[in-house]
Amino acid sequence: METIAGDPVSPYTLLLRSLALIPISHYLLVAFFVLVVFVYNLLEIHIVHDIFGGFGGDSVSLTFHSSSDLYREVVSKCHLLHGRYFATPWLSSPHLQTILLNVLVKIPSFSYKREIFRTSDGGTIALDWLMNSDVSETNLQVHGTNTDAVIPLVIVIPGLTSDSASPYIKEIAYNMAKHGWNVVVSNYRGLGGVPLTSECFHHAGRSDDLGEVVNHLHSKQPETLLYAVGTSMGANILVKYLGEQGVNVPLAGAASISNPWDLLIGDRFFNRAFMQRFYNRVLGNSLKSTAKLHQEVYARLSDWEGIEKSRSIRDFSNHSSRIAGNFEAVDEFYRWASSARLVSKVSVPLLCVNSIDDPVCSHEAIPWDECRRNKNIVLATTQHGGHIAFFEGMPGKSLWWIRVVEEYLSHLHATSSTSKH
Repeated sequence: METIAGDPVSPYTLLLRSLALIPISHYLLVAFFVLVVFVYNLLEIHIVHDIFGGFGGDSVSLTFHSSSDLYREVVSKCHLLHGRYFATPWLSSPHLQTILLNVLVKIPSFSYKREIFRTSDGGTIALDWLMNSDVSETNLQVHGTNTDAVIPLVIVIPGLTSDSASPYIKEIAYNMAKHGWNVVVSNYRGLGGVPLTSECFHHAGRSDDLGEVVNHLHSKQPETLLYAVGTSMGANILVKYLGEQGVNVPLAGAASISNPWDLLIGDRFFNRAFMQRFYNRVLGNSLKSTAKLHQEVYARLSDWEGIEKSRSIRDFSNHSSRIAGNFEAVDEFYRWASSARLVSKVSVPLLCVNSIDDPVCSHEAIPWDECRRNKNIVLATTQHGGHIAFFEGMPGKSLWWIRVVEEYLSHLHATSSTSKH
């Protein structure tokens, strides 16, 4: 071994001397590579998969009953559902898609016409209308119908803390109206700029308000075929309502987008990884901000001090919805509020769209077998797309699921209007 002045040199000293000979630029290059790998895995980027796939995207997977009339008469005609979904290349990450959803969507320029609806218990719900005539000089034709027929109406149910002003809600409202539909966005109690006027606030399992809105619209326009589209927690509320009411639903069809399905599984999912904990904190803070707009009512019906200290969705639910609903435990509330347990009772044509890489709603909660056994349901899943995003095209401004919903509902309406007449 090398010696200095007769003394042996430590192998660690030799190693340090060797490392010191390596240029600093090489260390920076290695550090950059490690950072890239870390970010690539953290954000679940799939650009390498896209490259090896020739930027062709992945096929849409359809789950349905073998003798489903909904598939045979409607979904089989939907080209988008039998094609491939390819995510915008520079958004090849479920987290980028989800986080940038309300940033990248180009907000259409239009104004709603507001209707104030009073519920049976004195609550206030804002119904924001966008008519086909508001965005088009001439009524555009919905597949299979003529312009002399009664224009169909689609009810849009936003996510838990979204409302009619949310960019993705305005985008689907405008898109449907441009394609010949009348649209009404059903805001939740306390959202959309309206006060809480009764001893009740909105929560994840509150489907009776939707029932009252649907019945109101049906009685107001009895000759109009009604459809509904729910997004995120709005999809959970919609499917829960459909399952609870069974055949007693005055809807001709519905679509569920990025449904969380099972809130208990979703709660566990939110504590699984760093990014899920991030979403948990962000959504929890959003719920707290909504509650602060109506502090007086929340303080009477729940534990306000607990709400202020909440650091997650579960904390917020435990101190608000659980107490207001008289549930002994928050898990009990989650089970009751979940739409997955009612899938078998859905009796109207329902298209469900979920992304396997949804970073907010775990694909483990999707009730695959229940959907397959119900002839009224077709479940469409994609490998990528994030949460209520599904950006497509190089500019990254259009949402694939909106085109899917328009195509599906148009074909469904053609079938429904034919059978009605």
